[in-house]
Amino acid sequence: MRILLYFIFKIYIKLGLFFYSKKINVLGKNNIPKKGAVLFAANHPNALIDPLLIATNTTRKTYFLVRAAIFKKKMVASFLNLLGMMPIYRIRDGLKQLSKNEEIFNACQELLKNNKSLLIFPEGSHSRKRTIRPISKGFTRIVFRTLDKYPDLKIHIIPVGITYQNSSKYPSKVTVAFGKPIIANDCYNKDELNISVKNLKNKVSNQLKKLTVHIDNNENYDSVISKLNNANTNFTAIESVNSSIKNERFPIKTSPSETKKSPLFYLIITNSIFPYLIWKLLSKKVDEIEFIDTFRFGLSIVLFPLFYTLQGWVIHLFFDFKIALLYLITSLLLVLTYTKTTIINTKGSY
Repeated sequence: MRILLYFIFKIYIKLGLFFYSKKINVLGKNNIPKKGAVLFAANHPNALIDPLLIATNTTRKTYFLVRAAIFKKKMVASFLNLLGMMPIYRIRDGLKQLSKNEEIFNACQELLKNNKSLLIFPEGSHSRKRTIRPISKGFTRIVFRTLDKYPDLKIHIIPVGITYQNSSKYPSKVTVAFGKPIIANDCYNKDELNISVKNLKNKVSNQLKKLTVHIDNNENYDSVISKLNNANTNFTAIESVNSSIKNERFPIKTSPSETKKSPLFYLIITNSIFPYLIWKLLSKKVDEIEFIDTFRFGLSIVLFPLFYTLQGWVIHLFFDFKIALLYLITSLLLVLTYTKTTIINTKGSY
């Protein structure tokens, strides 16, 4: 039953992402093994949208580790557990909480042992900066402890690069790039653990720097990102952008794209006034910009369909079912048209 519910939610979320995103480019799906133990290691620019994009673009059920803070409410925790999310505790959650990670790590070992797929964000936290930050050794601990316990198990590590045109903006435009499998067994020598950890971290980091737009986080970062933003660069064209950065050949500065709201936007807002007002009210309470997309998307896939359905029911009471159905379909098509046709620029991009 839980598996059925998982795939129902997965289909619904995938449909929601289709309505929410201007374009989702998925590269390298053929790199994902159809069977066997898989650990996805991804960069993390955009909170819970990141795991949802990965989970909905692979045929495998994927379990993933996310910050424990979002599990505080029991109802939310139950829903997240259904989706395959598991809490990971950090020092900021309290030293006493860190001991709970042992149980989570053991659960991860069993998932890999049973040839499941697991998603980890090895940078350790989220950030919108277009750089691959230092990789923590936490994920190597899970992998190598699993191999210690199950030495005959073959573990594939798939680096995943996630690149947004401008995260936190709606509609979104994103590229999800699955890298080439790294066989963890080939990197592991229990007699030289520190070297093994460093070797595996370097292999993952090197791939991630090619799978997403990477700017070295040094004194030149602000200058480089400013040049790319001024040219209204298409960041989702990863290879060409990284080539420009490497060769220091940046696009010519262009005038900002027109950002005025279209009449279609105001038509949608008029038709969706209550969900929109609820979002505007709740958005003021989001204190991390990386969570803007997460909350907006979560509210959108719940409130907008619910509100349109209620309005359709009212129309049905006054007219008939056909008119109510036509209203519902028209409302969804208006949102889809706006999402797919709106111009996205890099203003505010990090």
